[in-house]
Amino acid sequence: MKKISIEIKWGVIFSVVGLLWMVLEKVAGLHGPYIDYHLYLTNLFAIPAIVVMVLALKDKKKNFYEGDMTYGEGMLSGVVLSLVIAILSPLTQWITSYIITPEFFPNVIKRSVELGFYANEADAASYFNYGNYARQGFLMALMMGVITTAIVMIFIKSKSKK
Repeated sequence: MKKISIEIKWGVIFSVVGLLWMVLEKVAGLHGPYIDYHLYLTNLFAIPAIVVMVLALKDKKKNFYEGDMTYGEGMLSGVVLSLVIAILSPLTQWITSYIITPEFFPNVIKRSVELGFYANEADAASYFNYGNYARQGFLMALMMGVITTAIVMIFIKSKSKK
């Protein structure tokens, strides 16, 4: 457990940052009156997500590998971190969907039908629901975490050979 304590710590930090982002989206009206902009502005979460991943990998390099981390070691750490985030994602999605912004799914369902993205509310509800978002969140956390790690480790890896 000590080997992955840094990844667990940063996985929790990532999840808290994600929840704070959802609060920000709600306060900004992106889950209500400005829902039309949500599709575009929610992608800005990539910025804090990448920052957290970079900080996590730098923490692992400094405090576990004593400043000398290979690309492979960083990739392994990033994959473990991505798994932690993915495992926590159904919980963070539940908190988002049922506590922070329970009006999001009804609002986005209604608006997506009004805009013609779906023929009716039942079709829209089959996409915009907790279960679907929890599955997508899990898979996206894994995929984007590994891709981000692969890129970030090009810059964070130690220059010296072990």
